[in-house]
Amino acid sequence: MTTNGRLDPKHNSRALTEGAARAPARAYLNGIGFDAEAMSKPIIGVASTWIETMPCNFHLRALAAKVKEGIRLAGGTPMELNTIAISDGITMGTSGMKTSLVSREVIADSIELVARGHLFDGIIALSACDKTIPGTVMALARLNLPGVMLYGGSIAPGRFRGRDVTIQDVFEAVGAHAAGAMSDEDLAELESVASPGAGACGGQFTANTMAMAFEFLGISPMGSGMVPAEHASKPAVAIEAGRLMMDVLERGLRPRDVITKDALENAITAIATSGGSTNGVLHLLAVAREAGVELEIDDFDRISERTPLLCDLKPGGKYVANDLYEAGGNELVAKRLLDAGLLHEGAITVTGRTIGEHAREAGEAEDQRVVRSLDNPIKTSGGLAILRGNLAPEGCVVKLSGHERRLHKGPARVFEGEEAAMAAVVSRSIERGDVIVIRDEGPAGGPGMREMLGVTAALNGLGMGEHVALLTDGDARLHGRSRRPRDVAPESVRGGPIAAVRDGDQITIDVDARRLDVALDDATIAERVAAYQGNDNAGLGGVLGKYARLVSSASQGAVT
Repeated sequence: MTTNGRLDPKHNSRALTEGAARAPARAYLNGIGFDAEAMSKPIIGVASTWIETMPCNFHLRALAAKVKEGIRLAGGTPMELNTIAISDGITMGTSGMKTSLVSREVIADSIELVARGHLFDGIIALSACDKTIPGTVMALARLNLPGVMLYGGSIAPGRFRGRDVTIQDVFEAVGAHAAGAMSDEDLAELESVASPGAGACGGQFTANTMAMAFEFLGISPMGSGMVPAEHASKPAVAIEAGRLMMDVLERGLRPRDVITKDALENAITAIATSGGSTNGVLHLLAVAREAGVELEIDDFDRISERTPLLCDLKPGGKYVANDLYEAGGNELVAKRLLDAGLLHEGAITVTGRTIGEHAREAGEAEDQRVVRSLDNPIKTSGGLAILRGNLAPEGCVVKLSGHERRLHKGPARVFEGEEAAMAAVVSRSIERGDVIVIRDEGPAGGPGMREMLGVTAALNGLGMGEHVALLTDGDARLHGRSRRPRDVAPESVRGGPIAAVRDGDQITIDVDARRLDVALDDATIAERVAAYQGNDNAGLGGVLGKYARLVSSASQGAVT
């Protein structure tokens, strides 16, 4: 509904709150504090992913209160709702990790249902841990109500014997402990200090990667996400986000006005230049699908190839998200890309301004070393590549740190599932040159495409990270310098050639040629795939069973 050519601010909620027939609904709302004045205003859903099971989202209840304050100050009536969240870091290495990617769909579905059911006029979503970020944006794109996403911010680094540490150090310490290089006492001391408060993991892991990507996409206000979770200015950021939500509603700006092909390419460019998580491929494909924008997995390779790696961020670099904030934040990164001619500068953002306008206002801390200059990149192309071949006809993702060998040939060591591979790693039965193959861990086979940071971090802790390769139809968290093609598609239980691999088969990973191949002929691959009996989850019930039956390939975003 429009008024004088503009969107009626109560375009949905009038049907909920106005007229004699709506007296029962108003009676319900009166009883919980929404008086006539409150119901006369636009109703804004505040979709929080607060939960007490992790530090990432632990502070979002307090942040949501500040967002609501901003909405009220700007003339709206906020109604808070909560959805679920699963901690990747805490569930890592357990069966609980199977639920993480599934939760992305549940988050999007639950926000959609509440927004449709209660006829919100707009919605602002608060996210933090990995899957909550794309899950909230998928919901915004699907609903296409005026909307904003606010990221809760990153955790501060811990201090261990005079140096900064993150949760990555703890995962790698597990491998060092297994190798006898770290004592029980040292490990206990490290784990007690590595995660010192609320906020998402400090490196450019999935949370900070997606937070940056969505500022470049324009659905989050530029400069909001990099403000650390427990920074003194974060409450003011939340109040301003609430005010902004009302401005977005007044302007009638909808998510699909913002989420365009140019904006998605800006988000991909940000991931490439920051050395961000390759989970960005999976999640941006899913968001594009919700927004009705055509995006292909090969777009990521094309954009990454032309984009220099400029951000020296963990896990491949030296610094964490809080350092980037102090250096100049995402605005500084945008300025570098603008100067390089790699930014679609006319793409609109929720602030009402273009990303180019925000980039031109960037500040830069004196002598900062987090974001390199254009004439001194870490490497001349971005942090990821898409490989194809007889092992990955639909493609797979490889993260590139700039230090790794770009060609690896070696014998396969095949494991059905993460636990078997982890046991082999910690028992030190992996040899230099091996290609570790972990299958039956895809979106359908897992189900849920578990992230296997435990395996990859343990390899690094054992000093093997640079000497082996790992490929999986699941998600091998890409930390350190080893070569880890992940999201190999199709997955084993959906007829993917990874099902054909046996111990000793020679595998070649050739980044320059963009190839991933096994030394088998097509007939042998077909015969072995036909004989493979993986975990089809046919008898699995509940939400995991439903997900296993409905989920698409990782090359299509693993959407249901």
